[in-house]
Formats: sequence, structure tokens, C-alpha cells
Amino acid sequence: MTTASHTQSAATDMGSVVLQAPLQILTGFFFAFRFSLIYIGFQSDPRLGTFVSVGCSVLLMLVAVVYTLGDKQFSVPFLLASRTMRWLLLYFAVSFLSLLWTGADSTMIAAGYWAGMAMDVATVLLLVKQPAVAHQADAIMKGFVLGVLFIAAVAWLSPVRDDLRIGNEEFLHPNGIGLHCALAFFLAQHLALKERGWKWCCLALGITLLRSISKTSIVAFLIAESFYLLRDKQISRQIKIKIAAAAVVVTAAFGTLLEAYFEIYNTTAGGQFETLTGRTVIWSASLLMALERPWLGHGIYSYRALVPMFGTFQPQHAHDELLQQFFEYGIVGVCIAIGLYVSLILAAKRSAARRYGKLALVLVVFCLVHGLTDTVTFGFSLPVWLFAALALTLTPAPDSLQEVNA
Repeated sequence: MTTASHTQSAATDMGSVVLQAPLQILTGFFFAFRFSLIYIGFQSDPRLGTFVSVGCSVLLMLVAVVYTLGDKQFSVPFLLASRTMRWLLLYFAVSFLSLLWTGADSTMIAAGYWAGMAMDVATVLLLVKQPAVAHQADAIMKGFVLGVLFIAAVAWLSPVRDDLRIGNEEFLHPNGIGLHCALAFFLAQHLALKERGWKWCCLALGITLLRSISKTSIVAFLIAESFYLLRDKQISRQIKIKIAAAAVVVTAAFGTLLEAYFEIYNTTAGGQFETLTGRTVIWSASLLMALERPWLGHGIYSYRALVPMFGTFQPQHAHDELLQQFFEYGIVGVCIAIGLYVSLILAAKRSAARRYGKLALVLVVFCLVHGLTDTVTFGFSLPVWLFAALALTLTPAPDSLQEVNA
């Protein structure tokens, strides 16, 4: 096939995406797009932007409810058949109860964040149904990849920061861009196994990840992708060599920029808490405060309100996923986090849906490495909606409805 034919085929694949499962595509797109919402239209009033985002989540879930009404294939026992889903529901129960003792500045805002996570999962459970679980889950992933590509475009067009990274310190942080790009890369790589057009998305997302200079995301990505390529025997050695060569070429192209960034990084006093040495100070302070309430923690969304500033630096989270869970939900939260990840790993290894098993494992490796030195303000590095989508695809459907996604 000629290069022109490949390009035409890729364009056809991408052009037909929205016709396959429009509501699922829209849902996935929104899950990504909202990260850039405040930066695009609500910088002068971030609280209004948050309300708009939550409002969109409510509307999307209501549409999903209408979409599911009268559908006899919707099965609650099927949803609860997955251990990962049961661990996820336990996480939501504990985080909801923590609203009773949360140290957040506003219990109402904390409840809003909890409701947002819960609506994300509920929407996925309503939209990913038998007998087309794989098709609908893929559609949400496609929407998410497209949404992250939109974020990437916004980031590239935004003014370059003083430290030479793309994005915005307050509303479109480079670390958030890096995390989104890495997650979307793995989803696009998964999709490209069936539709080749998505491989070009991988290229764009990989370049944007590198341009974000999100160190934690880049290191975690390299480890997880190496794990994926070394284990996957379906990918030929020639293709693996081409992928490695492309990575070297892209990195070399950004060599001068990376060198200039690290000069600024090493000489700017304000960035000292972004270094590994600086983060040990944050970890120490976070652990001491977490030990004040070791069993049930300080409650959802309490970290920013309780942890004091370090000079001019205000940490948004503990920069470690398990420590963040320990701070907010105590030992109970740590056990649930471990149970959630372990259940997903076991489901991936046991499932006949091999494509999704490989996807789940590479995402877990990435998020576990990422979580060693960085995390998110609430929830997990692996979004809860993606936990739910993967759990459904890895759960065998009963009898004649069982799908084999080898």
C-alpha cells in the first residue's frame, strides 16, 4: 500500500469515529476536555468554570440515564461481577463518608468533587453495556484521545512559561498535560492495534508529552512503554526498533530546549520543591500530619487546606499516591488503593480479553511509577472512570453475550 493510501485510510478511520458511538465519543472527549475548560474560558472566575464542568457532568449522566432506560441488557449483577468494581464502590463509600470529618475549606466543594468522580463512573456504567462492551469502551477511549489532542493543541498555542514549558501554572499545568498525554498515548496505542490511524495520535501525544517536560510522566512513560514493548510478542522486532529510533530522533530534536530547561530548573530557587530533594520535605510534612489521624485520615480534598505553605510554594497534593490516600483516608484508604490496583492486575492476567489485559497492565505500571513522586489532587493517577471501563471489558459476559477480544 502506498503512503498516500495509508494517509487516506487513516483519514477515513478518524473521520468515521464520531459515527460509531456518538454519545460514548462525546463522553470520553469531555473527560479530557474539562482539564482545559477553566484555562480556555474561566480564568477570571475559576469557581464558575468548576460549576460549569460539574453541570456538564450532570447533563451527560442524565443523557446516559435516558440512553439506558428500557434497555434489558443493562445488568447490575454483571457490573458487580468484577472485583475491581467492588473495590471501586468501596472507595466511593469511604470517600463519601469522609465528608463527615473532612478538613477541606468547604465541605460543599469537597462533596462536589466527590459527586463529579461518582458521576463519571456512573456514566461509564450506563454507556458501556452488553453485548457491545468492547465497542462502547473503545468509543469512550477514542473520545478521550481526541479530547487530549485538543488539550495538546491548546497547550502548544498557549504562551510559553518562564521555565520554557508549555501550559499554565494555575489552570493548565504542564504536569497535568504530561499525565493526560501519557494516558491517551496508551489508549491510542491500544486502538491502533485494530485501526491504524490512531498510531499518528500516538506520535502527536508522545511529542507533546516530551514538550511538557513533565519529568515524572516522562520517566513513568518510558518504563511502562518499555515494559509493554518487551512483553508484547505480537509486535515485530523491526517495528520495535523503528519505535525506539523515532523516540531517539524526537528527543534529539528537543535536545537544546531540554538543556535550557534544566539550566533554569537547577538555578531557580522557586522550583526547589519540584526536585526530588524538595519533595522529601513535602513527604515528611505530609506523613507527620497524616499520622495525626492514621485510621480514617483527614477526609476528601483536605490536603490543600491543611498542609501549610513551604515558603512561597503551596503543595496541591502529597506528590505520592499512597501517601495522598493515607493523608485523606488513613490506613483504610491505603488498603483500598492497593486492593483496587491488585484486583485490576489479577483481572488483566486472568481475562480472555487479551487486548484489554495488556492495556490494563501497561496503565497500571505507568500509574504506579508515576505515583511514586506525583499524583493528582483527588482520586488516582489512573482516572476512576477508566478503572470502571477496564473492569467491564475484563469481566466475562454471561453465556451467549460473552465477547472474546483477543
